[in-house]
Amino acid sequence: MEVQGRIKLISETKEYGSNGFRKREVVVTTEEQYPQHLMIEFVQDKTDLLNSYEVGQEVKISINLRGREWVNPQGETKYFNSIQGWRIESLAEGNQEGGMPPVPPMDAFEPATEVNDDDHDDLPF
Repeated sequence: MEVQGRIKLISETKEYGSNGFRKREVVVTTEEQYPQHLMIEFVQDKTDLLNSYEVGQEVKISINLRGREWVNPQGETKYFNSIQGWRIESLAEGNQEGGMPPVPPMDAFEPATEVNDDDHDDLPF
């Protein structure tokens, strides 16, 4: 799945527990009739993906939905959902054409030279 929007907030990387679990959160505001502020977490080595982004940038984030079950000390079962990012791309103007370079203007090309009917190729079509 993917989410598109404008970065509203990027948190610092936080480390949890003695095993060094790392997590970093980004809030993206969608641009639709009723904008949503979605908190997306990046974990472990994926936290570094956010280093080159800043507040205000338009991005597309590839996500996975995660769900957990937890039984509290009173024996009640609770469920938690999270949105976990694993890729992020900028939606800047120059990047929307799929990474293709721009086409040069027409005057950058030389006109075709005279065609000689004796020059032909062996293609059957």
